[in-house]
Amino acid sequence: MTVFINILVSVIVIIALQLLGMVIFSWMTPYLDMEELKKGNKAAALAMGGKFMSTAIILGVAAFTNTSIWHMILWFAVGYVCLVATYWIFEMVTPGIKVYEQLQQGNVAVGLLLCMVFIGMAFAISSLII
Repeated sequence: MTVFINILVSVIVIIALQLLGMVIFSWMTPYLDMEELKKGNKAAALAMGGKFMSTAIILGVAAFTNTSIWHMILWFAVGYVCLVATYWIFEMVTPGIKVYEQLQQGNVAVGLLLCMVFIGMAFAISSLII
């Protein structure tokens, strides 16, 4: 019974952290992600999908490598802060492009690039989680 309760609590915490991560990413963009998705904006969908996948990668590795819920949360927080920093660094190293404007305008190339940057960084960051 204890194993079942531990798994249930872990799943609930993982879902809550994933949702929290997506809400924070949503706050970072000056446009409304869901409104862009309703419009069929593929660039915003790619960027949002990359954020979701990268958050899930960090979360999965944090859950896999830690037996304590608190350590999992801590390592997820560290990894997530790195993902947020990745977005801001990406903005800084592409000064000729305002990323969020390009996404809002539906620039699929920028959306795809940002998606891959997030996923690639998530794999790199997750290798540091212990």
